Amino acid sequence: MNFLSGLFTPQGVATIAFIMVVGVTILGALIAVLARNIFHNVLGLALSLMGVAGLFVFLNSPFLALMEILIYVGAICIAICFAVMLSEPMYLPKPPRNPLKIQGAILGAGAVFAFLALLVKQTKWVPAVERSNDWSVTTIGHYLLKDYSLIFEVVSLLLLVAMLGSIVIARGGRGSSS
Repeated sequence: MNFLSGLFTPQGVATIAFIMVVGVTILGALIAVLARNIFHNVLGLALSLMGVAGLFVFLNSPFLALMEILIYVGAICIAICFAVMLSEPMYLPKPPRNPLKIQGAILGAGAVFAFLALLVKQTKWVPAVERSNDWSVTTIGHYLLKDYSLIFEVVSLLLLVAMLGSIVIARGGRGSSS
């Protein structure tokens, strides 16, 4: 009887809720990995990411939890669903790969890696002078729109290019029916 009375305390309810959120996260991850249907894999990923958002709530970070739901569940999983629906069926034969394109891609990726490695090696890294303890939504918004506006715009441009690329790939995948 002492065990049951301990479950109905605020600490016991919080522990049960935490175990349930971890269970949802693990269940979603298992569905994402083990399901045979790719659409079910995406739904499992969404469930797992919802569980991760719940873990952010337990870490007293509701802003990150909402951003997790908005960005990952609301945008990434929906984009994956669109990619699955717009891609070519798996039973169609795949076109042969051009070895010259593969070599060019490897050469280009190697050049980018070498440039970034050189950039990291040559940069004089200095620690930040002071760190803010106020990470409210207002402060994050101020940082994004004042101090880090260039990074914010580059990320927006990257997302725009990714969306345009997915549209071009999906349109090319279905052939020109018009």
